[in-house]
Amino acid sequence: MRLTNVLKVLTLVSGIWLAALSRAEEGGPIRLLVPFEGGSATGLALYLAERANADYGDHVYVEEKPGASGRIGAMVLKKAAPDGKTLALLPFVVPVLAPLIFKDVRYDPVRDFTPISQIAAYPLALAVSKDHPATSVAGFGAWAKDHPTQAFYGMGSTGSLAQFLGVMIAREMRIKLQPISYKGAGPMTIDLAAGHIPAGISSISDLIEMHRAQRIRVIAVSGTRRLAQLPDVPTFAEQGYPSIQAAGWIGIFAPAGTPRHVVDRWSTVFGTIVRSPQSTAKLAEMGFESTGTTSDEFAATLAADIARWAPIVKASGYHAD
Repeated sequence: MRLTNVLKVLTLVSGIWLAALSRAEEGGPIRLLVPFEGGSATGLALYLAERANADYGDHVYVEEKPGASGRIGAMVLKKAAPDGKTLALLPFVVPVLAPLIFKDVRYDPVRDFTPISQIAAYPLALAVSKDHPATSVAGFGAWAKDHPTQAFYGMGSTGSLAQFLGVMIAREMRIKLQPISYKGAGPMTIDLAAGHIPAGISSISDLIEMHRAQRIRVIAVSGTRRLAQLPDVPTFAEQGYPSIQAAGWIGIFAPAGTPRHVVDRWSTVFGTIVRSPQSTAKLAEMGFESTGTTSDEFAATLAADIARWAPIVKASGYHAD
């Protein structure tokens, strides 16, 4: 057999082997980790899994791994095989804030994770229980001054963006606020609706349904403008507190070392899903703004946010442990 024919055969065999390997890597069940219990992250993950399964024939299932402010789920992702079979939907706090505020963080978000796609962005909000007397930020501040031993607010995890928003509110209004940490936004909003805590801070996506059902009352959002989904709720800036701002994002990551073609495939799948008109409307109902970036765009966002928040966290002097 001539050398050229041998090379053609080898090339053909190589192509078949690579195609088979790709199918093997992408086939089978895919677990999508969520590092918190309940709340909007789980709801979003379930929606993404449903759409991936229906639209692309994948077998994605959601697995919650709550605890340690998201660090347990992050460690599960870090230790997973980089074969595309394990992904994680991580809110802003896990890859950006946690490594800056916790001493015992055993993962590096840049070294140990591969960004797949930023799925959505979201503002945060301050909410009170339905029977709370405050109907505005100023009213909440006045109540906190009059009831210093009761001035608590719930949050989904320690060291979260919600906690830093609480710090901003306390400093700006010159009041004392004591945070109460939960294992996720779900348990926190349940306690808030039950009146066990007077206030809560979380992403608007965690609070919007309870607000609509009049089980809690959102009194301010942290974005630069009112939300179309909640036009009756003013921003902090509209209420005279322009320096109180905080917004986050949520995105999908894979373990470091995941093959590029697998990364690109999932980036395309999830990016296409969230940019569709159907999903854009669905995520808006949940309080999210759809983004659906590429892997490279998401990596750039991650690096920029780490650089932005590092000096802010350092200046605050805050450490969670």
